Amino acid sequence: MPAPAALRRLLPTPPLWIAMYHSVADPSDDPYRVTVSPARLGRQLRWLADRGLTGVSVRELLAATAEARAAGMVGLTFDDGYTDFLDAAVPLLHRYGFTATVYVLPGRLGGDNAWDPLGPRKPLLDADGIRRAAAAGMEIGSHGLRHVDLTRADDATLDAEIRHSRELIEEITGTAAEGFCYPYGAVDPRVVRAVGRAGYRYACAIDPGPLSGPYTLPRVHVGEADTAWRLTAKRVLHPLRRRRPAGPLPVQSGPERVTVS
Repeated sequence: MPAPAALRRLLPTPPLWIAMYHSVADPSDDPYRVTVSPARLGRQLRWLADRGLTGVSVRELLAATAEARAAGMVGLTFDDGYTDFLDAAVPLLHRYGFTATVYVLPGRLGGDNAWDPLGPRKPLLDADGIRRAAAAGMEIGSHGLRHVDLTRADDATLDAEIRHSRELIEEITGTAAEGFCYPYGAVDPRVVRAVGRAGYRYACAIDPGPLSGPYTLPRVHVGEADTAWRLTAKRVLHPLRRRRPAGPLPVQSGPERVTVS
């Protein structure tokens, strides 16, 4: 009979715990339920700190995982790059000594969330705001250029959204953009291959289905309704609902190959 250690190696590996936020503002007019109030975010960060957990960027989480020192780390991500990340989220993150990753849209610098037909217009970070977030210790990743469903994009649009957005972020920050985040969480093997070819080291999804590995990291949505007991339930259920296959999943495309493990 296999030893317990051997049995554990045969089991699916539970995914990393990565929380997904969007806007940090008044959530009263929020048909998409992606806004959390500053007060609620503060309580959620305190919930992590009270349990000896540390919020970190995805870049830091992956580096710590590779070095077997990620125990107690939780990835914190903020999609879309709203100006309220800088105004409301960063001071709260600093209060607890946390960092996070913010995924920005360099094709909409200083614009707003025009892709949302309902709800209020919310301003997005401009180039100076992105630099200020980076200077505050936050990781800057790409959310594409203009927040489009990449699974429906033609090849030229796909390349611009993924590759050119990375180039623009690196021009703004002066540092490598290592992470990508799929708009709407929409992802398929073709999009995964494009992200790998563009030079990113990882990408975040929401629920990537059968895809797994560093280019389809699953995340848990955290919103205004997530009180302490809901956070506890989500943390417990996350590894049970979103396990990765034990072996690698190769994605083949002509002469190039991206292995998602």
